[in-house]
Amino acid sequence: MISFVRTILTILVTAIETVVLTTVVLIAALLRVPRRAGGLFDRIPRIWSGVILAMAGVRVRVHGLERLRTLEGVASDKEIKGPYIFAANHVSLFDIPTLVNALPQHYFVAKSELFKIPVFGTGIRAVGTIPIERDNRKAAFGAYTVAADRIRNGSSVVVFPEGTRGTSYPIRPFKKGPFVLAIQAGVPIIPCLVHGTIEVLPKKTFRIRPGTVHLHLLDPVPTAGFTYDQRDTLADVVHERLSTAMNTLYLNR
Repeated sequence: MISFVRTILTILVTAIETVVLTTVVLIAALLRVPRRAGGLFDRIPRIWSGVILAMAGVRVRVHGLERLRTLEGVASDKEIKGPYIFAANHVSLFDIPTLVNALPQHYFVAKSELFKIPVFGTGIRAVGTIPIERDNRKAAFGAYTVAADRIRNGSSVVVFPEGTRGTSYPIRPFKKGPFVLAIQAGVPIIPCLVHGTIEVLPKKTFRIRPGTVHLHLLDPVPTAGFTYDQRDTLADVVHERLSTAMNTLYLNR
């Protein structure tokens, strides 16, 4: 009963805050509020995700932020720089608020179907999410070109190289597009391992359970020197790091 009530309340509050925050974002866009780190367009998604996580009773523990500081030679969590491509595994709808809430300023590359959802689709477009048509290879690569331009202009991007959500934690085969993007942009890939979201909300269910989600930022994978013909090699390196971490930290205990 408690789980049912929590689920209903989370859905209702998410719907209300999505409408309210989308309205704020659209007004800000009309007023030409500048997009900058720590600005309105950066804070609104964090507010949105933070409310969802709080309503669901989900705590997020982030491991490995020091890897970003080491990469850039930065001494403070508040000064984490980029840009990067964050490549995460994908097993639950709760992967998204987890990443939105925990990662430094970024955009998402998301399937185009999400942009058709009333209000929500308008909101994610307004904050800069990049649509990708997974069934249209030419259009998909066009979206990655747009993402590469944003990265070169200083914005990090989050991708799910497995594609759609899975039903278990072992890392599934990767799509090639995100690694073409990485090579085009020429910035490091940060493999992001998410664990705990299946227990909160598995695929094909709507019953939310409270819990702790762990987000591990693994060692960065440099992309300098890679060519388009080496995209499979780059994908294999990232896949191996995520698989090894998943197996070591959780699956082979």
